[in-house]
Amino acid sequence: MIGHTLVARLDSVGDVLLAGPAVRAVAGDSNRVTMLVGPRGRTAADLLPGVDEVIEWQAPWVDFDHPPLTADAVHQLVKQVEALDADRALVLTSFHQSPLPLALILRMAAVPWIGAISVDYPGALLDLRHHVDGDPPEAVRGLSLAAAAGYGELSIVDSALAVKRPLPDVRSITGESPYVVVHPGAAVPARQLSPARSRAVVAALVSAGHRVLVTGAPEEAELTRATAIGGGIDLGGRTGLAELASVLDGAEVAVVPNTGPAHLAAAVGTPVVSLFAPVVPVSRWAPHGVPCVVLGAQDSPCAGTRARTCPVPGHPCLDDIATDDVVSAVAHLSSRPSIRDEREEMRDE
Repeated sequence: MIGHTLVARLDSVGDVLLAGPAVRAVAGDSNRVTMLVGPRGRTAADLLPGVDEVIEWQAPWVDFDHPPLTADAVHQLVKQVEALDADRALVLTSFHQSPLPLALILRMAAVPWIGAISVDYPGALLDLRHHVDGDPPEAVRGLSLAAAAGYGELSIVDSALAVKRPLPDVRSITGESPYVVVHPGAAVPARQLSPARSRAVVAALVSAGHRVLVTGAPEEAELTRATAIGGGIDLGGRTGLAELASVLDGAEVAVVPNTGPAHLAAAVGTPVVSLFAPVVPVSRWAPHGVPCVVLGAQDSPCAGTRARTCPVPGHPCLDDIATDDVVSAVAHLSSRPSIRDEREEMRDE
């Protein structure tokens, strides 16, 4: 048993949720787990099972909108990490990121052992330089680092996402089940349908007999209003992340672009119709561990570009998705046995 392990994932909500399986593996073999996250991932870290404490720092090499990198900002993080007196640290990153800037800061904070996935030569910055072959899902990739570091002998088998329970009671805003959730927004414009197409999806689902709830953050209120005009119930801005998890937990199916709530739906066991723009690889970032139907042209010219704004006129990879295909996917997924029931049975055993 290791005393205190620091797990770092400096990105957004979805990235932190996908780190959850690795965090659980670490927690199983540690007396204490602290998670280091960026401000965009803080609320997700608070929901992860196995996390005892969360500290927050905004990394200029990760966030697009960030304050200047200053010596004072780095020294503040060094002091904060030093005070943790952690025995080990794991630095989780996406495939296109380097763990070495943060590893350097952790060395400055006297963390005695650091592990990460790195294609770059780390010198003395890493004690474990883990390699990952192929193109596995992000949750499996992170979990493989925890396993390579010696956490959780069988941990690589359990890569399902999860959140802490119980979740808030949201029946006052959702009403009674059944319902389908449509979440039209995404972290970047390239990954979401146009408002008109999102509205058409809601209208088609309502016409097919579904009760549709439209969710979104407060800053997406205009988008959720425009989307709900198709006959949905607008919950835009009425949920924090824990409440959104609860709304998704009660849904038959969630219809979501490639963004944090897609992974939140997976974490509560809800099937997902993933409206997936191929700017990042679907093999890595599709909703993991739940029944899922991926819609969107994965061979579009934007594939693999990591574009934040669609570079192709008309946004065809998403806006050309037929509403009938969305309705058919929802019907297919809502007819499947509930994975949530299976998870409940496993928790009870």
